[in-house]
Amino acid sequence: MSLESFVIFSSEVTGFTEFDLLGTGQAESYLDTVTKVVGEQNLTDLLSTYRHEVTELDQEQTRAEQLARAVFDDPRRGPVARNIIKLWYCGIWFGLPPEWTKQFGIPGDDGGTFTASPQAYAQGLLWFAIGANPPGARAPGYGSWASPPRIPALPSSPIPSSLTR
Repeated sequence: MSLESFVIFSSEVTGFTEFDLLGTGQAESYLDTVTKVVGEQNLTDLLSTYRHEVTELDQEQTRAEQLARAVFDDPRRGPVARNIIKLWYCGIWFGLPPEWTKQFGIPGDDGGTFTASPQAYAQGLLWFAIGANPPGARAPGYGSWASPPRIPALPSSPIPSSLTR
């Protein structure tokens, strides 16, 4: 399984650059987590479907629609892809839905919901997205509480609704 392929896919579905994702220091840990839980075959299927059916398109709207159809609407790939997004944002792997494990089995070590690594909480994209520090994990500096947090502007292109299910 290629770390590069995982980061490229993750970049598209999270809205963060590959540079940002690698900068969290969690890319290898998250790849290992996903591989351990869903199995290499399921992850390879997800990433190769993404690579072959989505990345070759040029138009932005068509690309989002193709991503929704090929990945997020698929009963096997969709839940895994949504969990990868949550993993990057929260640092937590959420147990796959019971319907998924009933239909596809438990290919790896599905320990339910767990924190991917000791650093995952503090490095979650959630904190970068809202322009805040993770409580109890990174000191924001003396007196920083005196000013309200600055929330960055939302991106101009909306996330397709199929990605938010």
